[in-house]
Amino acid sequence: MLTIAKKFAADMIAHSQQEDPNECCGILAGKDDTVAKLYRITNTVASPVRYLMDPQEQLQAMLDADNNGWDVMAFYHSHTHSPAYPSPTDVRMAQQSGWLGDDVYYILVSLQDKANPHIRAFRIMENGEIVEQAFSDDE
Repeated sequence: MLTIAKKFAADMIAHSQQEDPNECCGILAGKDDTVAKLYRITNTVASPVRYLMDPQEQLQAMLDADNNGWDVMAFYHSHTHSPAYPSPTDVRMAQQSGWLGDDVYYILVSLQDKANPHIRAFRIMENGEIVEQAFSDDE
């Protein structure tokens, strides 16, 4: 089970709120299903309905993770006006990227209820199936 420390969950929510009304995006890296680092990545399309990670920042995050012996564990982004559930666009982008199945989690932060942000985790399979994943928010 994926373990996301409360500080990283809080940072994803803060990032989402700071970028609202646009979607935010980022990467979680770590080892043995435990997040060790959160990388905020610029959403180059600055859109309330989609995101595209800045390729240079994404590369730098992946290189830093590799240099620290961490794996890229998850990609996160926010939904500013909809539930924390992958949209058809999210599924298509995951399929195009090749980051599928057990290789990576997709974490969504919903700001649909601004006073109560909601985080959920998923795997997106090659066939487009969306499988919700439980996660722990331990210290």
